[in-house]
Amino acid sequence: MIHTTLPPHAPPTESTRGGIYHPTLQEIQKDSISLLAQEYWLSKDPDTREWLPNVVEDIYFKELENNRFETKKLMLLEFSQYLEKYLWPNFDGENASLAHVLSIVLMVNEKFRERVSAWDCFASRPDQFNSFFIHVLRLTVPPLSDKLTFQVRRFLLIFLIHAFQSLENQLLRTECMILVSLVTWHCFGTSSLREKEFASDKDLKKRWNAFAKRFKKAADSDAIAYCERFLEFLIDLEAQLPTRRYFNTLLDDHQILVLCKLSPLVKRKEGSELFKQLLEILKFYAGFEIHDHTGLALTDDQMTELHCKKLMSLQHTAFKHFKDSLQLLALSNLSAIETREDLLSHFEPLNHQTIIQLCDLLSIRTKKLADDELNEHYDKDFLIEVLIEKFEKRTSQIDAINALPLYPDENALFDDAVVKTQFYSGDTPLALPKLNLQFLTIHDYLLRNFNLFRLESTYEIRQDIEDVVKRLAPRITYPSGRTEFTGWARMAIEIERFNIVEVSKPNLGEDKPSQVKADVTFNIGRYTDSIQNEWDSLRQHDVLFLLTIQAHDGTADKYRDDIPFRSHFGLKYVRGCEIVEIIGDDGKPIEEASKPNVEEKTKISGNLRTLRVLLDPNQYKIDMNRFSNTKEEDVYETFNVLMRRKPKENNFKAVLETIRDLMQSELVVPDWLHNIFLGYGLPGSAHYTMMPNLPKEIDFRDTFLDYDHLVESFPGKEIVPMEGYEAPFPPPYVLQFPESLNANNSTDSSDSKQDENTIMVRTYSIPNMGPYPFNLPRKNTIRFTPAQVEAIKSGTNPGLTLIVGPPGTGKTDVAVQIIANLYNNFPDQHTLLVTHSNQALNQLFEKIMALDVDERHLLRLGHGEEELNTELSFSKYGRVNSFLEKRLALLSEVDRLSQSLEIGGEHGYTCETAGYFYLYHVLSRWEPYIDKCRQGLENGNVGVEIIRNEFPFSNYFHNAPQPLFPEDADYAETLEIAEGCFRHIEKIFTELEEIRGFELLRTSYDRANYLLTKEAKIIAMTCTHAALKRRELSLLAFKYDNVVMEEAAQILEVETFIPLLLQETEDGRSRLKRVVMIGDHNQLPPVVKNMAFQQYGNMEQSLFTRFVRLGVPTIDLDSQGRSRPSIAKLYNWRYKDLGDLPSVTEQEEYKYANSGFTYDYQVINVDNYMSKGETEPVPYFYQNLGEAEFIVAVYQYMRLLGYPSDKISILTTYNGQKALIRDVLKQRCSWNPLFGRPAKVTTVDKFQGQQNDYILLSLVRTKSVGHIRDVRRLIVAMSRARLGLYVFCRLALFKNCYELTPTFDELLKRPTKLNLKINEMWPSKRDIEDYGEPYEIADVEHIGKYVYQMMQEQLAYAKQQKAEDESSEPNDSE
Repeated sequence: MIHTTLPPHAPPTESTRGGIYHPTLQEIQKDSISLLAQEYWLSKDPDTREWLPNVVEDIYFKELENNRFETKKLMLLEFSQYLEKYLWPNFDGENASLAHVLSIVLMVNEKFRERVSAWDCFASRPDQFNSFFIHVLRLTVPPLSDKLTFQVRRFLLIFLIHAFQSLENQLLRTECMILVSLVTWHCFGTSSLREKEFASDKDLKKRWNAFAKRFKKAADSDAIAYCERFLEFLIDLEAQLPTRRYFNTLLDDHQILVLCKLSPLVKRKEGSELFKQLLEILKFYAGFEIHDHTGLALTDDQMTELHCKKLMSLQHTAFKHFKDSLQLLALSNLSAIETREDLLSHFEPLNHQTIIQLCDLLSIRTKKLADDELNEHYDKDFLIEVLIEKFEKRTSQIDAINALPLYPDENALFDDAVVKTQFYSGDTPLALPKLNLQFLTIHDYLLRNFNLFRLESTYEIRQDIEDVVKRLAPRITYPSGRTEFTGWARMAIEIERFNIVEVSKPNLGEDKPSQVKADVTFNIGRYTDSIQNEWDSLRQHDVLFLLTIQAHDGTADKYRDDIPFRSHFGLKYVRGCEIVEIIGDDGKPIEEASKPNVEEKTKISGNLRTLRVLLDPNQYKIDMNRFSNTKEEDVYETFNVLMRRKPKENNFKAVLETIRDLMQSELVVPDWLHNIFLGYGLPGSAHYTMMPNLPKEIDFRDTFLDYDHLVESFPGKEIVPMEGYEAPFPPPYVLQFPESLNANNSTDSSDSKQDENTIMVRTYSIPNMGPYPFNLPRKNTIRFTPAQVEAIKSGTNPGLTLIVGPPGTGKTDVAVQIIANLYNNFPDQHTLLVTHSNQALNQLFEKIMALDVDERHLLRLGHGEEELNTELSFSKYGRVNSFLEKRLALLSEVDRLSQSLEIGGEHGYTCETAGYFYLYHVLSRWEPYIDKCRQGLENGNVGVEIIRNEFPFSNYFHNAPQPLFPEDADYAETLEIAEGCFRHIEKIFTELEEIRGFELLRTSYDRANYLLTKEAKIIAMTCTHAALKRRELSLLAFKYDNVVMEEAAQILEVETFIPLLLQETEDGRSRLKRVVMIGDHNQLPPVVKNMAFQQYGNMEQSLFTRFVRLGVPTIDLDSQGRSRPSIAKLYNWRYKDLGDLPSVTEQEEYKYANSGFTYDYQVINVDNYMSKGETEPVPYFYQNLGEAEFIVAVYQYMRLLGYPSDKISILTTYNGQKALIRDVLKQRCSWNPLFGRPAKVTTVDKFQGQQNDYILLSLVRTKSVGHIRDVRRLIVAMSRARLGLYVFCRLALFKNCYELTPTFDELLKRPTKLNLKINEMWPSKRDIEDYGEPYEIADVEHIGKYVYQMMQEQLAYAKQQKAEDESSEPNDSE
């Protein structure tokens, strides 16, 4: 029996839709919906399928409405492709019934809930979409809406929300934008308001002239849910500039905010929390700092000016028309009439009629929207509330964020209204910001990201705290009543002492302490050496958490999920802190940064450790106010547990701090990127062809291997050599493109312009850099495809470049070549290289080093450089050390040079002495010599022998390959060799001059920062490191001109944005010249653990994906060189014209079949094993023992045939199955040298960006398809294998899933039982098309018996061989 170690909970991202019922396969097949589907549309040929309207009626009324639109029924209908195969193909706008329209609405909503593409099928009949949309709109308003239940009306609103969130779709954009256009101003209460708006913008009046040619009280849950969705809809309209442009004024005129604020629903004590939170968001966006018509962001000063203008207009009206009753208001200082209390004091004494008159004069609607025939006015209280809403000063959002603690406390962590449940079902809206296509301003962008990132990190911290507290197992002890811990946790430790040591005075203009320092002491004596080392490895800026746990009698009882976690375990307080200093044995802080070598770690004796930490000043102020006002206990005297987190997951505080800093700094996104970044303007406006000042010509250096390669790379273009050159000639090539020449000559006559289809080319000689082999420039060896060349060309030009790289298309190689070209074309520019993972950064670095980039200009920040397969160290501190080591090597070369010239003295003592030596002894010999040689070249009066014999440094180069000057070299060649030798010497002294700064700077910190700001040209870091160090880099005056991002589709929006803003502006402008983003939005997005933030907030959308959705031009790499062409067919349908490189058919390994297997890929059906399919030992921890045993048996089979274990990886779609497969491997293989362990056993998600020759894939699920239904995960799963892919799953479940159809149609062309080719060892020489006579494996037991038999035969053969060897050995006695 296999025993798996179970986690406390499964990763929530694997739950698919937690909390929602998932029917089993048997239930699916027996359900009436499935039977109807089989009868009417699934089993029928599209051409002979009969349309029966009554089928739609019966399904809607009997199956859906009678079951209150049960999720199970909707899931089955959507799964059976009801929309694609029956509803939409037969939709007729003129005759469509209510049931037909609502059925389509329900199917679209269900597709959004399932996170699958919803609008694709409508493209088959776009002419009918307008008619369908009009049907939907008519159902949302009286009289038709009055006949519908609130539940159905809510479904319609959800549909509209989805529609307005999909404006990138042309069908939707056409229908939606008319609903929020200028025509809506017909509904204003007074025409004077319209005229006032027209006065501020004359174009509005022209557009208007061109256009011119019931709320019931909340009663039940459905009505409340409808109201919540309606507010969500209004928020979405307000949060996008195209939809808010005219709508915001209409919203203000209709006084929606006040109507909601004074509604009975808000006054409820229970059940209205969500409505109130949504109302606050709507209020925020209604008054957002933006000009509705121009779209320009408004500064604080401009907002204050607008506010003052409003108050002054109120004063003018009061003075002119209400001298008696409002004289005081009219004559008051503006600051005396901008608070709620001040305004109330002026308005409340007025009678109802006076208030109405005042409102009419201010163009404020006074009559109710409904019951127009009664002509009834709003009451006095309502109108006063409207006036206050209009004239009250808003609190600054910046001030509110500055007052927020960055660390979550116990209330934020365990309040489900703030940290939504991990299993979001999509049934209700949430009071969360959404990251969609467009943002109002940069401030709006940062604010939404700040709130979402803060909540996501809060959610992750809560999970860690729950895990730690459960492991500590707190108990109360008697008679002392103290809390003791009967368990232990690796990530937490008991606190011995905690003392506040410093509370600094507030900064000018603030009311919180500038900083609060505390010392926390703990004892690591009870832990093993490895855990002690983990606590000792804590360093400056690491974030820790202080917990107060006060156990009670019930804490010892078994914890149940329905009991509040905090109350059960007695978790009273949680506070965050950041390490600022580590205290040594002498009680003084250890200064790590001041050491010459940062690797010298100070050892602390004994088991007690003390850390000095910074507490959050905002939180401290809140706590102290509460302590002094309510006489509650002092939080800071109660802490008894210190918790740490994994460093990779603990960067939230730095990221939030960075976003907060950015919101308050003068943010400047480059002008050419600003509009596209916010989602407006022409999508192609940042493309290099639209940019001014394109480089006149580009040196492609080693991009092209030969002239034929150059010609092949520009199909449809004519390559014309420049004057003085004759084709073909060897690289390097300098190209002049028509767009760059024409852009620079735009003011010239048309005669000087270059033909659009002509590319001019020239070459040049690369200077000889010295006689040694390492002096030869390193060159690219990849024959780039035309698409790759276009990507390299675009990336070298200024502007925004988006490169879509499907699996195996050489994204990394393209990125490296772009970086090398930028380095060679623009030597004074600095390039920032950003990736999502350390692994990707390391791969890039290794490839950059293989090109002609000087290693002294490379810098790698952050951790992960230790994984580089190179002898050099490229971390910041490592680079300092390598510079110092290089200094010693170069100075020894100076000494050797001085000896070869027979000049006495310690010339290689320091960089300074070496500089003097170069000036007085090297140049003084070289300059007369080279002048003589060059004159000889011009006049022809100096022979080759003179160059050879008088060369002053011949003795120095005695260790170079000889002869230094070949006998057959002519005069010019010999002179070039001599100049190359001098360039080698010159480079030594140039590098020593650069290193000289390291002699003057004494600390490792100063040296590292000097290197970053002065020496490095290519600086690489992960997006996480950029967020962590933004403040520090900005203060160092760090500058860069180009940003290249790899894995861009896997990086969160805000973590992509931060690297663009690591430098301060220059004269109010950004110096950023180009942004290159490389990724694949068809593969998995950034990881967001909380389902609510991932789906509702759309936090998983990367900036790369958003740009693609906006229509920004992309360069699609179109040739893959990873997988066999047959395997590539499983995923290339997802991409536009994805073909194969010649290598995947020409290389030997691709020509031959996989040893022991009939096919190079197969899907293998796995039925129940031991009467079980999928199981859940803990919720959402999915396992499938049958598939695990089958996969391990196939792995054993491959190893017995001779397959190397490092060429096999086992993947699965769930962590539960990963754990189970590892346990089966441990039991069956790890101990046996015949088998060993495969290269990787991991999840599909974790394996993104990696590959292996052979992949064994388990899909696990047998009850519902699960999250492989996300096509992006399917693409990743199918594209990891180079030579062999074997998929194990419950076929009946997966083959009918609409999203998986293209892949499974291809898989099902081959048998669904494993076919083997017996008696064939690895490697095979059998042709890939030779299938022969297959041996069919029936099931799990069959493969198990077959592998066991093979193993016995191999053991028997091994024993026989051993016996024969022993018998053949000579007898010792002989």
